[in-house]
Amino acid sequence: MFNWWRLRKQNNGATRNQNEEMVGYSNELPLYFDLQQNLQQISQALGNSPDLKIREFEIRNSKVQAASVFIDNLTDKVVVDDFIMRSLMNDTAQDTLKNTASDKNVFDYIKKNALAIGEVQVIKDWNGLMLSILSGNTVILIHGSAEAISGDTRGGKSRELSESTSQVVIRGPKDGFTEDIATNVSLIRRRIRSPNLWLETMNIGHVTHTTVAIMYIKGIVNDQLLQEVKIRLNDIQIDGILESGYIEQLIEDQPTSPFPTIYSTERPDAVAGNLLEGRIALIVGGTPFVLILPTTFFMYFQSVEDYYQRFDIGIAVRLLRYVTFFISLWGPSIYIAAITFHQEMIPTPLLISLAAQREGVPFPAYVEAFIMEASFEILREAGVRMPRAVGQAVSIVGAIVLGQAAVQAGIVSSAMVIVVSITGIASFATPAFNMASSVRLLRFVLMFLAATFGFYGLAIGNMMLIAHLCSLRSFGVPYMAPLAPFIPADQKDAVLRLPLWSFLTRPRLISPKNMTRMKQDMKPSPPKE
Repeated sequence: MFNWWRLRKQNNGATRNQNEEMVGYSNELPLYFDLQQNLQQISQALGNSPDLKIREFEIRNSKVQAASVFIDNLTDKVVVDDFIMRSLMNDTAQDTLKNTASDKNVFDYIKKNALAIGEVQVIKDWNGLMLSILSGNTVILIHGSAEAISGDTRGGKSRELSESTSQVVIRGPKDGFTEDIATNVSLIRRRIRSPNLWLETMNIGHVTHTTVAIMYIKGIVNDQLLQEVKIRLNDIQIDGILESGYIEQLIEDQPTSPFPTIYSTERPDAVAGNLLEGRIALIVGGTPFVLILPTTFFMYFQSVEDYYQRFDIGIAVRLLRYVTFFISLWGPSIYIAAITFHQEMIPTPLLISLAAQREGVPFPAYVEAFIMEASFEILREAGVRMPRAVGQAVSIVGAIVLGQAAVQAGIVSSAMVIVVSITGIASFATPAFNMASSVRLLRFVLMFLAATFGFYGLAIGNMMLIAHLCSLRSFGVPYMAPLAPFIPADQKDAVLRLPLWSFLTRPRLISPKNMTRMKQDMKPSPPKE
C-alpha cells in the first residue's frame, strides 16, 4: 500500500545526508562545569540578544553560585518569580542547603525539592539547553555541575479563543483553534475525555524546531496507518516548518494532483468527530489549522453543522452543496459548448434571446467567459488582500460596476454575466476552501475543452477527471471511497447524511479493527402505553 513512499525514501537517502550537512544540527556537546563559561556560551549563541534574561544569584548557606536563564515574553514571569526564584531563596530551602557538602548535593536537592513547579527536566547537552530556553522554559545552571535544570514556565501573550473564520456554522460550538498547540490539544481533550486519546509529539525543522503533535484514539486507529504517518513525518528533513501547509505538502500521497488529499480544519468538534471515526490529527505549533488524515473526497462537502440538526435538513443542504459544486465546475463550460457547437439543444425562444444579446459582442463565447472569469478572480483576490474595512465593499461594488459596464460597452453579453455570477456564487458554497480553489483552476481547463470540441471535449475532460479522482489515495485509502470502491454500509454518511441512529459502524477502510460505534435499536420511538 505504501511501497512508493518507501522507494522515494530510499532514493532520497543520499540527498537527505547532503541536506543535513548544509543545514547543520545544533551542538550536542556537554555543558561546562564553570557557570560563567556556560553563561558566556549562551549569550554568544543568541547574539547577546536583549530579550535574553540572565539572573545570577548565590545560594547563601551553601555558597554555591547559580543562575536562571530565560527568554523574555516567552515565559510567564509570575511563574518564574513565584515558583522558581522564590522557591530557591526562601528560608526553608536555605536551611536545608546549608548542610549540603557538594555541588552535586545542591543540584539534586534543587531538582527534587526546591522548585515548586510541575514539570522539571535535567539537561546534559547544548542542543537540549538551547531548545529548552527558546521554547519558553527557565533553565537553572549551577556552578560545578555539567547539567542544567529546566522548569516549564512557558507563557507570554497569545491569541484568545474565538470563532473559526473559515468554517462558520449557525448551530454548533463557537470556539476555534489558536496558534498555541497546548490550547489546541486541550480543546480536543475537553470533547474526548478518554484515556485512550493518545498524544505523541516531535520537533520538525533543524532551525525552527516546530512542535508537531500526533493525536489518535488507541484501539480505534489503524496501527498500520499510524506507523506510516510516523515514517513520513520522520522522513521530513527541512530547516523550518512555519505552518501546517508545509507538513501537508511534504507527506501527501500525490503532490501533483490539483485535489487536496489531506483535510484541514479550524474547528475542534470537527477534529473530535474524525478521531472517533479512526482518523489521525496532526497539530502543528504556530497555526490554527489542524490536519486530518486519511481523507476522502466526500469529506470536503461535509460540515459539522450537518450532524447538529435533523437528518432531512442535513440531506437537503448536502445535496445543495453537490449541486453548487457541479455548477461551479461545469457551468461556464456547458454554456460555451451549447452556444458555440450545439445550438440545436437550446429551446428556440431562448436561442433567439441569446443571439440578440450577442449581436454586438465581438468575441466568441470562450473569450467572453475567460474575460469575465479572470475579472471575477481578480476581484475575489483584491477583496481578500485589501483592508477589511473596504475590501468587501470594493469587491461587491467592483463586480456590479464592471459587469454593467462590460454589457453596456458590448464586450460581453448579459447571459454570460449571469452565468459567471452564478458560478462564482456557487463556488463559495463548498465548505472546504481548498477544494473550492481546485475547482477554480479546473474550470478554465474544462472551458477550453468545451470551446475546442464542444460537449465531446467536455465528456473527455470529465472522464479524465473521474479517472484521476478514482486513482488518488490518501495514506492508502481510496479517495472516492465509499463510492469507489462501493461500500454499502458506509453510504450513510457519504453523499447523504442518514439519521444518527443508523451510524452503527465506523468507515470500514478507516477503522477496520474496531467498527462498532453504537448499539443497535437506537431509533427513537413513542413511549409504550
